[in-house]
Amino acid sequence: MERKEFNPPNPLGKRGLIIYNFILMVLDSKNQNQDRIPRVISIDILRGLVMVLMTLDHVRSFFSNADFNPLDLTQTNIPLFLTRWITHLCAPTFIFLAGIGAYLSLKRGKTKQQLSRFLLLRGLWFIFLDLTVVRLSWRFDLSHIFSTAGVLWAIGCSMIFLAAIIYLPTRIIATIGILLILGHNLFDNVQAKQLGNIGWLWAILHERTMIEPIFGFRLFILYPLIPWIAVMALGYAFGTLFEMEKYRRLQLLRKIGLSTIVAFIIIRATNIYGDPKPWSIQSSFPDTLLSFINCHKYPPSLLYLLITLPLAILLLYYFEKSNIRYFKPLIILGQQPLFFYIIHVWLIHITAILFALSRYGLTPFTFSQVGISWKPKAFGYDLPIVYLIWLLITFLLYIICDWFAKYKKKHRDKWWLNYL
Repeated sequence: MERKEFNPPNPLGKRGLIIYNFILMVLDSKNQNQDRIPRVISIDILRGLVMVLMTLDHVRSFFSNADFNPLDLTQTNIPLFLTRWITHLCAPTFIFLAGIGAYLSLKRGKTKQQLSRFLLLRGLWFIFLDLTVVRLSWRFDLSHIFSTAGVLWAIGCSMIFLAAIIYLPTRIIATIGILLILGHNLFDNVQAKQLGNIGWLWAILHERTMIEPIFGFRLFILYPLIPWIAVMALGYAFGTLFEMEKYRRLQLLRKIGLSTIVAFIIIRATNIYGDPKPWSIQSSFPDTLLSFINCHKYPPSLLYLLITLPLAILLLYYFEKSNIRYFKPLIILGQQPLFFYIIHVWLIHITAILFALSRYGLTPFTFSQVGISWKPKAFGYDLPIVYLIWLLITFLLYIICDWFAKYKKKHRDKWWLNYL
């Protein structure tokens, strides 16, 4: 009698089994790629550092008693000026590193098609967060008749632009980024109001101004896009350096950083091109130096990027050479950038409310408008107190991010964690 082989029933069905095996294969391939290509820790350290500096800027915005622009040389002092100026490093570094990260994800197993889709969806998610959750953290106002297109908006739009061009050769992407950075100041005198019905488009691309995309809803374009999409494209091309042998990479990081700073000094000294704010000789040499380095951020001028990006590159050079165990707190922060960004303004704003309650009690401004949007002149503190508050809030953010990192590691199966 012929013996029949026993096959247990398959609850998934034939098609289900095929899909199941395919998913296992993809996950196994992903894990192998991650094991083969280590994470670039120097990038995490630099990202963590600029997140800490960003927190300083926002704490200053909420808690400082200086009711003027800290970069205004007619009113400011050197410590206040430098406290604001050093935070200029944040946005260019964020976006530059995002471009590098996109390139490195190709080396961890993503195809260009997968990366393009990821950048598109991630970019849309960033824009949504900026116009909703982040907006509410800055202004406790549920009316939603006004919003600001801030740094997450710029990162999101830059990701969408990069998603469209990553099929081009890397050299072409680098060329696009360089040409946009070098040339966009040629259009500084073009204003949205001169362009009639398409003026809103120019505002989004190159002019810091208010638009009304929908009747009754105003959008302030704080981060016009052209220079920022160029920075991300340049960062993507810059990612090729991390395929090189470390010694060669360190040489290039140092040469590129130093030569770009020299280029900044030469171009800035001419006072001819590269920034809509010319520098001028002041009453003292320190003030003249401050005028020299005080470049236009909204949108970032050529010279603004020529002084901030090389500083980021030189910091990468330093962190690549350093013992990483000294920077563990920055690594933890740098590996949770979106989560950090979302919660940090909430924490700062709520802390400001607690300070306002302790000083003024329950007043109209206490909950809805404390902070940079509006505050009494009497509210705020001198710079040393601002720095103490910054250290306290940074410590709290570190504790929260450390907890979140451990939670993510323990709950890898939770899909929604990928969006934070």
